Amino acid sequence: MDANTARTWVQRWDHQQERYIADREERFTVIGDVVAAVVADAAEPLVLDLGCGPGSLATRVARRLPKATVVGVDQDPVLLTLAQSGFADLVRFVDADLAEPGWSAALDLPGPVDVAVSTTALHWLPEDRLGEVYAETARLLRPGGTLVNGDNLYDDQPTIHRLETAVLDARAERVGVTDNEDWTSWWDAAAEEPALAEAFAERAKRVPRHGTTEWGVRKHEELLREAGFSEVGTVWRSGNDVVLVAVK
Repeated sequence: MDANTARTWVQRWDHQQERYIADREERFTVIGDVVAAVVADAAEPLVLDLGCGPGSLATRVARRLPKATVVGVDQDPVLLTLAQSGFADLVRFVDADLAEPGWSAALDLPGPVDVAVSTTALHWLPEDRLGEVYAETARLLRPGGTLVNGDNLYDDQPTIHRLETAVLDARAERVGVTDNEDWTSWWDAAAEEPALAEAFAERAKRVPRHGTTEWGVRKHEELLREAGFSEVGTVWRSGNDVVLVAVK
């Protein structure tokens, strides 16, 4: 796949994702703010994107911090094909499954990681794997290194959960993203792209260990502290759309 075609598909992906996350670009910007602050004194920072998908966050970080080495990891061959075809000049992408123990062995990192980032990805992990991924990420980070996770972290109190969702639904209406292409339509259209045929064939062979972990901030904080992070807190929030930061 040529770079222009890949980037067009990723732009369409971003537009589709905004249907569900109206403030997605603001979330990206906030994550970038945290990364920039953490690596302010690093000459050549190393940033790892967990569940990078087609590279939406990783490329934004790479453009904001041109001296950084950015490594993205994902296991979806379709999204990785788009990422590698469109943005290999900015980010090194690695095919590895976070749901499998020892996934970090495939990364071939040049040294300790300064910041690990993730957005709208870790909730796909099975419940029994999220804590292990946090622990494995902590082992990759340097002392003082930081994990920045942007995701929908649902409150376990039913009324608060409902009100958080209402806030996000109202926000989506205000910014006009409710008519954006949806998830299913994007995947159906991508499956008709000839340059992605091989990637879709590979995707069909893989049996992803996906979950739909709908945990709130408190559960994530508990898992992160158990994984070895000393400080955990929220730096940005809109409804249940949260940027959670953990410091090793």
